[in-house]
Amino acid sequence: MPTIRQSIDSARQERVGAHGVDAAALNDALARTAGALDWIRARHADGALPLLRLPERHDDIHAIRTAGARLASNATDIVILGVGGSSLGGQTLAQLADYAVEGVGAFRNGPRLHFMDNLDADTYAGLLERLPLATSRFVAISKSGGTGETLMQITAALAAVKAAGLAVRIPDLFVGLTEPAKGGKRSGLRVLCDDHKIAMLEHDPGVGGRFSVLTNVGLLPAVTAGLDIDAIRAGAATALKPILDRRAPADVPAAVGAALSIAIGKPIAVMMAYADRLERFTRWYVQLWAESLGKDGKGTTPIAARGPVDQHSQLQLFIAGPRDKLFTVITTGAAGSGPRIEADLATLAGEPDFAGKTMGDLVAAQGRATAETLAKNGCPVRTIHVETLDETSLGELLMHFMLETIIAAHLLGVDPFDQPAVEEGKVLAKQYLKG
Repeated sequence: MPTIRQSIDSARQERVGAHGVDAAALNDALARTAGALDWIRARHADGALPLLRLPERHDDIHAIRTAGARLASNATDIVILGVGGSSLGGQTLAQLADYAVEGVGAFRNGPRLHFMDNLDADTYAGLLERLPLATSRFVAISKSGGTGETLMQITAALAAVKAAGLAVRIPDLFVGLTEPAKGGKRSGLRVLCDDHKIAMLEHDPGVGGRFSVLTNVGLLPAVTAGLDIDAIRAGAATALKPILDRRAPADVPAAVGAALSIAIGKPIAVMMAYADRLERFTRWYVQLWAESLGKDGKGTTPIAARGPVDQHSQLQLFIAGPRDKLFTVITTGAAGSGPRIEADLATLAGEPDFAGKTMGDLVAAQGRATAETLAKNGCPVRTIHVETLDETSLGELLMHFMLETIIAAHLLGVDPFDQPAVEEGKVLAKQYLKG
């Protein structure tokens, strides 16, 4: 059964006025998603898009768990090296286990996780200086094996470990994850790892980085964080099921979301999640949507936001600024959770209505109020509710948006799986580095 509930009622023109989606345009876009759904079913059947087979796979789970257990054993710190899709999926999953959650992240159980997804010289040097290298583990992830940032990171880490007199332990401290050698030619990452006798995990060559969260790229960090990776994939299967069951486009949540996103014609897509443990999810969504659809002068610009904090920064613009945005507001079953407010303290604070209420009650009320306020002010809103945020529901949410992105790409007529502009920049950066 689905664990997420989506509604586009508050994005319809009849509900929010002129800036809502026109019924005829939505119906036309929905009808056109049928071709994308046929394509997805065909790629699932012939196996040409391995992403679609991941939810049902079990043969790789044992190897992922074994590698994760080896990494975590006697480790104080695990450092994941990689950028973009090599990191954001793992971060998104690990946040379920309190990774990078303000206030409590430092107290989470297990090894400390460090996702070094941005290359900053001072930050990385500081990390290497402070890490207890003898009890730290490094995981270098790059699909191509030639990502400049990742190669810089692993070479610097190797040098630091050698300088600390730990060269003999390098095979125990490092793991590499990249796609198999092509035509007998090994990538830079594979050469480094082979030369240092570092164990290698295989990155599926048929799954691009930003779609790799359900592979070992995302699931390996999830295992080290203590998460149930079978449940993650089971949730993903739930999102895919309506397509494989040949449901009509109107009964496929991912098709409805894609049709709305394209038919409404807004150049900006705002993803606002009312949960700390979905903050990295919103960042993951930004890369997925931007890099998959931003081609040939097409696409929409994704913006990540988090509630309630961004009610105090971006919401003013969202409500009173240009009507150029489609909003997706994600809420969870927060009501009734968290500290309960004592009546005398509520009265003393000048908020007697807080008496007996929980902190989660306020967050739930704010999420609902934000969506309704946006709609009342003529801003189109799609709502998604996740009653229980766990491995199953997050897996479903991740697969929903990967499918939505693929379907939206079909409607726009672009290839969701390449990124030519990004590759051009990578080549130019390496040319500049030569001096």
